[in-house]
Amino acid sequence: MSGSALGWFSSEAGQGLLAVEEAAMLRVLAGCPAAAWGWLGVDGAPAPEIGGRGLLLRRFGLGFHGAIRCRLPLPVASEALGAVLLQHALDDDVPIDPLLDECARVLAPGGTLWLAVLNPWSPYRLRWARTGLRARDPGVWQSALRRAGFAADTVSLQWLGPHWRVGHGEVGVGASDRLRAGVALTVNKRVHALIPPQPLRGLRWQAGTRSHLVRRAPAIMDP
Repeated sequence: MSGSALGWFSSEAGQGLLAVEEAAMLRVLAGCPAAAWGWLGVDGAPAPEIGGRGLLLRRFGLGFHGAIRCRLPLPVASEALGAVLLQHALDDDVPIDPLLDECARVLAPGGTLWLAVLNPWSPYRLRWARTGLRARDPGVWQSALRRAGFAADTVSLQWLGPHWRVGHGEVGVGASDRLRAGVALTVNKRVHALIPPQPLRGLRWQAGTRSHLVRRAPAIMDP
């Protein structure tokens, strides 16, 4: 069952990764101080605490629980959120496209999606081996984001968490950082393009002869 796999994040090894991600999420939320936002995470992950404007939900089976209990579609109005944080809510065998589609729907134009996932190339993967967790290559996530309508060429990647030792987690974008336990993908929803005004059609002034403009007077007959 999905919930049992995600329970790994409550373990000591899982907490070593989540501790690093907490600071990364706060930086994302600092970029949208006035907007409402949503966090969809896992048990064991501390939910962000900023301003009381967040919808906090945790994966539970095929649905979510927290402020409300629900399944997809999320009970959120379209384009209502300035940021959505997905913290390992898709790191098991659940289909990934439906939730990413929902994130695209509820994000306002210009809003930010922050997606934290496991890194399949990290030595840390031995710590979640045989738990039921599923780590996908970053290219798989980029393709899924593109299918959801996000611009894949604007995705930024950051590797974060420990390489192997639980208590030695950091973040980075260098070559050696690509072996860290987690990957964070950040992408903004496209701003709707403004519809340009239609160009005025050229008006041609067609001048006629005097005969077209002046009605001929009737002839006067001599008596």
